[in-house]
Amino acid sequence: MEPLLDVVAVVPRRDHSLLLEFENGENRVFDMRTYLTQKPYLALRSIVLFMSVRIEHGTLVWPGELDIAPETLYHRSLPLK
Repeated sequence: MEPLLDVVAVVPRRDHSLLLEFENGENRVFDMRTYLTQKPYLALRSIVLFMSVRIEHGTLVWPGELDIAPETLYHRSLPLK
C-alpha cells in the first residue's frame, strides 16, 4: 500500500486546474473541471472561490467547508512535465 502524501504547495490556475507539490517532491497537475458539475463542488465554478484554495493538514480546502483528499489529488493528477 502506498503512503498518503500531503500536499505542500498549491497554485490554482484560471482554467480550474491546480499545480500541486507533494511532500515527496513530485509536482503534478490536477484538473478540477470534471468535479465542477458534482456536489459539493458546484460552488467552485466561481473562479474567485476556486482561486481562494489553501492547504490545511496536507489537503486542499476552500471556504464553505469544501475539501478534496490528498490521495484523490495524487492518484487523479498527472505528472508535471
